[in-house]
Amino acid sequence: MEKLNNKPAPWWFWAARIFVGLLFIFSGLIKINDPLGFSYKLEEYFVVFHITFLNSLALIIAVILCSLEIILGFGLLIGVRPVKVAWGLLLLTIFFGFLTFYSAYFQVVQTCGCFGDAIPLTPWQSFSKDLFLLLLIIVLFKKRGTIQPLFNAKTGDRLLLSAIIISLGLGLYTYNFLPVIDFLPYKIGANIPDEMKIPPGAKPDEYEQTFHLKNKKTKETKVMTSTDYLKSNIWKDNNWEVVGQPESRLVKVGFTPKIRDLSIADAQGNDYTKELLSNPFYSVIVVAYNLQKTDVDAISRLNVMAINLKTNFNTRTVLLTSNSPVSAQAFAKEHNWVSEIFYADDVPLKTMMRANPGIFLLKNGTIINKWHYHSIPKYDELVKQYFQQ
Repeated sequence: MEKLNNKPAPWWFWAARIFVGLLFIFSGLIKINDPLGFSYKLEEYFVVFHITFLNSLALIIAVILCSLEIILGFGLLIGVRPVKVAWGLLLLTIFFGFLTFYSAYFQVVQTCGCFGDAIPLTPWQSFSKDLFLLLLIIVLFKKRGTIQPLFNAKTGDRLLLSAIIISLGLGLYTYNFLPVIDFLPYKIGANIPDEMKIPPGAKPDEYEQTFHLKNKKTKETKVMTSTDYLKSNIWKDNNWEVVGQPESRLVKVGFTPKIRDLSIADAQGNDYTKELLSNPFYSVIVVAYNLQKTDVDAISRLNVMAINLKTNFNTRTVLLTSNSPVSAQAFAKEHNWVSEIFYADDVPLKTMMRANPGIFLLKNGTIINKWHYHSIPKYDELVKQYFQQ
């Protein structure tokens, strides 16, 4: 039985309780909207810490962590099981704080995924957020006995159980039917070529070079930035020589297009990015970043759809994958895939589609619609909605 203090909590304690609770719920909802994307981020951490044997569990861990944020935040708001909730909040924040500090200090995982793709944060911004949150949670933790429940114990437990079911259910739904809200650059309505453009006058990244210098006579050494190197005119002195290659450091981030890493090629390496994205007619893009892990039943259904669309509407269907041409051709032969196959890096393909496989309906580079393989429309429905208008 958790011991509680019946003394009313001050207003600032209530403010901290509400702020922390809502922030945890918000953070959890953002991430559980895209659990597969969060699992990719976890896999990056697994590589850093040399625990890649956990990769097969990344999705399960992602759903559990996101659900915990929602459950603990909700539990804090309604005051159910306050001691256990306070402990959970403290341990989870310390865990996330360690990850963000490690990312920032050692410059390893450069986007932590704290708020998914909705609010991208740098590692230091993420760590600052976690540090501020930790201070608030320490206050709540020290006074955890004064957290008053809003409902009786039985009702509180039922509400908490409902939060557990809903959060886990959300994770399963978004994994199986794509995110409810798509924060990625390949969302419905986005024009891919436009998202790849750098507007005229946009400032590029600014870099500063550092030179290591050595005096041939005195053996004295100096380290100078490119600015100081030029201002001091030391480069005119033949006694000084540059040792090694100058080091380059990013000083200011310039304009970055939302899509900057997409390049589509055929088996021979010929670039087809512009051709595929400038088709003025409907085209179907099947994205399967890993053919060894793809759903072969879905591939079979898509194959039939591609044949019918080609026969009746001369619609171009292509398969995009990150597999090698040899591997992809062997897969196509085994599964009787009839449409063209093109190749791209797995990173943009995973960003394009949170499914393996998934499909885009594309026109003039604009994403008309996209589907997870669990929700692929029937051929007649697709034709009626898009091809008979």
